[in-house]
Amino acid sequence: MNLSEDLQHGCKQLGIALNEEAQRTLIEYVALLHKWNKVFNLTAIHDPQQMVSNHLLDSLAVMPYLWPGRWLDVGSGAGLPGVVLAIAQPSWQFVLLDSNSKKTSFVQQVIIELGLRNVVVYCSRVEKWQTTERFDGIISRAFSGLGEFIERTRHLMDEQGRWVAMKGIAERELASVPLGCRVERVIALQVPGLSAARSLVLGNCKGFTTT
Repeated sequence: MNLSEDLQHGCKQLGIALNEEAQRTLIEYVALLHKWNKVFNLTAIHDPQQMVSNHLLDSLAVMPYLWPGRWLDVGSGAGLPGVVLAIAQPSWQFVLLDSNSKKTSFVQQVIIELGLRNVVVYCSRVEKWQTTERFDGIISRAFSGLGEFIERTRHLMDEQGRWVAMKGIAERELASVPLGCRVERVIALQVPGLSAARSLVLGNCKGFTTT
């Protein structure tokens, strides 16, 4: 089975329909990740077939639970899940943030080579990033503990926005949610090709105001 077939089969298991252009672009992204990874050590996974399951399908598994709008991906690393979601949802807007300049340089190259018009990337720590933008959703795949993620990003959330944390086993972190914020749902995910536990935590800080 080749990479395209792996992706198609995984999407079918997830109940996700991607057009041919999106599928082709995702495979091109894996090719770039594999190429650059040899020099810049962007991910611990070196096998392209594993990249499909561990990166593409792992990122796509959350898509049915997200919503249209403007998204911030904090600690996006090599573009996960932001680049994957941006390819799958070209009408949504994504801002990717990471403090590792090698990884943000890679993402910038991906944006150029794949012609992605709905993604911008910044190299900065989230607490030092200066912006007037507010987001409909803030997502993180491997940024920090749940409580820290919320504390360091909730000033960037739109009044009606929500945060989404991609986790392994999430229950042990729920107690760290700060006052003024609440967990709405914890969703168990089944990612094709992965045996490790995956879950998604959705919540909000509605009513919270920054000073």
